Amino acid sequence: MGMREIVFDTETTGLSPKDGHRLVEIGCIELINKVETGRHFHAYFNPGRSMPSEAEAVHGLSAIFLSDKPQFGDLVEDLLGFIADSPLIAHNASFDFGFLNWELSACGLVAIDLARMIDTLAIARTIHPGAKHSLDALCTRYGIDRSHRVKHGALLDAQLLAQLYVELTGGRQIGFALKSEEGVAADDDERIRTGSQALTAQVIVLPIRPHFASEEELLRHARFIAQLSEPIWLEEQQVG
Repeated sequence: MGMREIVFDTETTGLSPKDGHRLVEIGCIELINKVETGRHFHAYFNPGRSMPSEAEAVHGLSAIFLSDKPQFGDLVEDLLGFIADSPLIAHNASFDFGFLNWELSACGLVAIDLARMIDTLAIARTIHPGAKHSLDALCTRYGIDRSHRVKHGALLDAQLLAQLYVELTGGRQIGFALKSEEGVAADDDERIRTGSQALTAQVIVLPIRPHFASEEELLRHARFIAQLSEPIWLEEQQVG
């Protein structure tokens, strides 16, 4: 299997777990070689506390809606099994990692290593300094359709972020293999699984073009030059 990455987003009751806020939704999208496979993980969690009106206005998740949802610890093994040891991509990733690791710690589990964190906000700030770097603004910049995004939602935002991540990292050129010294494509029949479908990456191999002129080409060039009358480079020599 190629390079596996997980793009994820969270929704919470507030800005910091240190203030008693909790994770209420997580959405994860699987990428293989920067192509969405169709595999995802999505869950709502009962935070065991009230939902501030400011937070509900952002994501639309009420305390009543979340009251019958499982707690984070009930699904944590499924979540960890899905993300495995893959790099984790998020927008303003320190926020999402902060909540995720707090919840893991509350379950008595080891925090996720921050070395696995890829922050698309930091990438966007490097590529577009001084511009707006919200998910909405970047989707507009890159022509990513977000017309169906009325409120924040972890899975929907993760799907948008997956498209944005590909754009930010120049990852659209997928499925091309370099020709090996033996003249055989290095990965001639790579298949990228997308749910029940298998997409075969077509590899175009062209003959190597020598970077010097052959004797025949030199003779043809000389015959062509001899047919020219008053070439411009001779006028330049006379002026000089």
